[in-house]
Amino acid sequence: MPHGHGHRWGQKLSGCGFRLTVGREAIIDVLSRSDKHLSAEDIFLELHADHPGIGLTTIYRTLELLVQTGIVAKFEFGHGRAKYELTEEYGKKKHHHHLFCKSCQTIIDYSDFMEDEITYIKKTEKGLAKKYDFQIDGHIINFYGLCRACRAK
Repeated sequence: MPHGHGHRWGQKLSGCGFRLTVGREAIIDVLSRSDKHLSAEDIFLELHADHPGIGLTTIYRTLELLVQTGIVAKFEFGHGRAKYELTEEYGKKKHHHHLFCKSCQTIIDYSDFMEDEITYIKKTEKGLAKKYDFQIDGHIINFYGLCRACRAK
């Protein structure tokens, strides 16, 4: 486990008044080793052999806490099938956005066209911040639709 990142999670959690427990560390570790977007069940199955004491309820609770503290990003599909990944600050992926297939629930990370998007977003953020007197500190862009495989069905 790369200590740099682990140290930062620990700092972030304690800064928010939470301890870095074995369970929390294990969940963050699973997310940091995966390039995929994982569900709570995926994480449970991954952890079960080494940490049989960590139940699904604990994983759900921990993920919510990690989402609140900004360490983990949550993607909702409806039907209670949320997927999770580490946020850019704590993960190893660079800034990216998502394409979601509404049929098979595949999530595609993309970082093409970012420069155009960023230019537009910065302008939009500036306008929104001014109009609503709101300090914006991040954004997530998701596009929803159907992937090639689902359209071919």
